[in-house]
Amino acid sequence: MDSIVQEAIDDAEETDESAEQGGQPASGGRSSGGSSGAGNASGRMTDEELMDVLEELQTNITVVGCGGAGSNTVNRMSKEGIHGAKLVAANTDVQHLVEIDADTKILMGEQKTKGRGAGSLPQVGEEAALESQDEIAESIEGSDMVFVTAGLGGGTGTGSAPVVAKAAREIGALTISIVTTPFTAEGEVRRTNAEAGLERLRDVSDTVIVVPNDRLLDTVGKLPVRQAFKVSDEVLMRSVKGITELITKPGLVNLDFADVRTVMEKGGVAMIGLGESDSQSKAQDSVQSALRSPLLDIDIGEAKSALVNVTGGPDMSIEEAEGVVEQIYDRIDPDARIIWGTSVDDDLDGTMRTMVVVTGVESPQIYGRNDEDAVPNDAGKAQQQGAREMGGQSQQRQNQQNTQQNQGRRAGDRQTQQAQQRDQNDDDGLDDIDYVE
Repeated sequence: MDSIVQEAIDDAEETDESAEQGGQPASGGRSSGGSSGAGNASGRMTDEELMDVLEELQTNITVVGCGGAGSNTVNRMSKEGIHGAKLVAANTDVQHLVEIDADTKILMGEQKTKGRGAGSLPQVGEEAALESQDEIAESIEGSDMVFVTAGLGGGTGTGSAPVVAKAAREIGALTISIVTTPFTAEGEVRRTNAEAGLERLRDVSDTVIVVPNDRLLDTVGKLPVRQAFKVSDEVLMRSVKGITELITKPGLVNLDFADVRTVMEKGGVAMIGLGESDSQSKAQDSVQSALRSPLLDIDIGEAKSALVNVTGGPDMSIEEAEGVVEQIYDRIDPDARIIWGTSVDDDLDGTMRTMVVVTGVESPQIYGRNDEDAVPNDAGKAQQQGAREMGGQSQQRQNQQNTQQNQGRRAGDRQTQQAQQRDQNDDDGLDDIDYVE
């Protein structure tokens, strides 16, 4: 048995060497270039026929970046290179849109905003997206899976992302929204509007992956503001790229669209952890890094399902990849569904990256209607309070949250008037949720 295994290893190494040299595998096979008639008669298919079948089965994936942050994510993906996805940038700011590299660009609400942006008003961003519904629908037509990326809290991304997600759901596409929530320093109005935008997205998306920018402060707190936002864009990019290429990029362990749909369809709110290591124990260290990621500040033992992507260099073994997944199995609910895939990236020689997406989670970090449910007992409340009391910066955040509540009460009458006005004109099918000006 050992000799058989060793022969298989030797054959694999010879095949790799032959491929690198542009030659054929050492064990020559029968040519598939026979006559098509003979192929059909015997039930065999030519390479051309197989490629036709493969093309018909190809998963059509579209990534739509809404607003400034979403468009930046698309731009990063275009520069980084993403395998098998169409990139769409949708914005109300023509000046910013010109700088973006994408397959399709949509200037939303040209009549409404004149290309000058939404002025940080989500209602304007929503109206601009509704004005451009036809262009949005055309850009995602035929998609099996649509990613909607945005930074919540501003005008265009917050207002337009739910419109795009709703359009994607209406054509039957698996709809995954990946959004950031604001840094505390961005102010209470943006935070309140982010909550409202997330509330809408939860209603029109299969899964919403939330990336809390405040949690990034643990790693980028000393960086200049511009660089901190670039890190946020990078996290969005790597999240979308990681999930997409699980399906579209050939790997050691492949997933298909049906696998991803199983986990992400009706997945609810999800969070993501990213880890990387080039140590001697890179497999173990990369998954530990992902699970300790400040973005994944939850107990994954309560998650309903998980999607795991392991990427490594040519030196990565299947044993190392399986070791990553085994650690996830050890920590998650035994009844949870886990799907995983692994691929090789020649640029990661000696390095492994792990991405973990857990769905059906509850966390105080996640804004929206279930915040109270996210801390269902005294232990949870104590945990939330402890997190808030970590350091002077956390105490400052608590004070700002209290201020936000007071401001919300003061703005109640104005919000009611806005809601009444929208009720008279709103036929977009989205729930009426108040934004703050």
